Amino acid sequence: MKLFSQYHGKRMLVSGQGPLVENARELGFKNVVTVDELRTAFPVLDMVDLQRRPKTTPLPRNDFPAIEGVLLLGEPVRWETSLQLIMDVLLSDGNPGTGLAMAPYPHLPVLASNMDLLWMAEAKMPRFGHGTFLLCLETIYRKVTGRELRYEGLMGKPSILTYQYAEDLIRQQAERRGWVAPIQKLYAVGDNPMSDVYGANLFHRYLQMAQHDRAKELGAGDLWKQRPSAAQSCTSILVCTGVYSPKALGSTEPAQDGEEPPFHGHRDFSFSPELMEASHIVNDVDEAVRLVFHQEGWAL
Repeated sequence: MKLFSQYHGKRMLVSGQGPLVENARELGFKNVVTVDELRTAFPVLDMVDLQRRPKTTPLPRNDFPAIEGVLLLGEPVRWETSLQLIMDVLLSDGNPGTGLAMAPYPHLPVLASNMDLLWMAEAKMPRFGHGTFLLCLETIYRKVTGRELRYEGLMGKPSILTYQYAEDLIRQQAERRGWVAPIQKLYAVGDNPMSDVYGANLFHRYLQMAQHDRAKELGAGDLWKQRPSAAQSCTSILVCTGVYSPKALGSTEPAQDGEEPPFHGHRDFSFSPELMEASHIVNDVDEAVRLVFHQEGWAL
């Protein structure tokens, strides 16, 4: 998100939960409005919950600055409110207090992070992630307008941009420690075959192709202005303590017995089933760290 500086000064509607304004500002966005602030300014927009409907019709407002883009940081608490108001902003070209005869297209820029369809918590089955919320928004927009919702940027696993950024953070840490030799082997540990493993394998393929000047074929963005990658490989390690479990109902598992697994990735990423196959499968993170030590020839 920090790389999208052309939007840092624009008035962005931010969706998610937690300290949204503080999080957005840390990423560089200086002028944000939350969904709650928007519904307070225009209470007639939020009509699903009968208890929150205004008892009287408020006067229309014309002093609310136009919204210039949408920033989706994570799944919100009230999905119906966020879906409705985000749609209102997109269909009104940033002026939800007014109505337009025809929805503008292309619509306002949309930036989104965290594309996981599912994630694992204490429940026995995976929970809906922000990827599920994005799927809802995309489906509603297509149903209402007949057009596809477009993103100016998609961040988070399995996006190559995210792994490039992670590699640069690792490189900065190495430099602070005075390590001179470049880090050539990366390891990615995660519990989700469709995001963690798929992204790591996709980045590994990118690193291999980058050596032959064909990396752009994988969709690596032009935003990455850092020096060329020193890494030569990225090894995926899948743990069994989260979304992936060999025995859990609803688990996202790699392909078995020749049957193609369901594609849980984002709409804008092409599906290559072989990229869901982890280089290693271990029980937990402790075993993953021990595996890395063994691979590197380090003593425990």
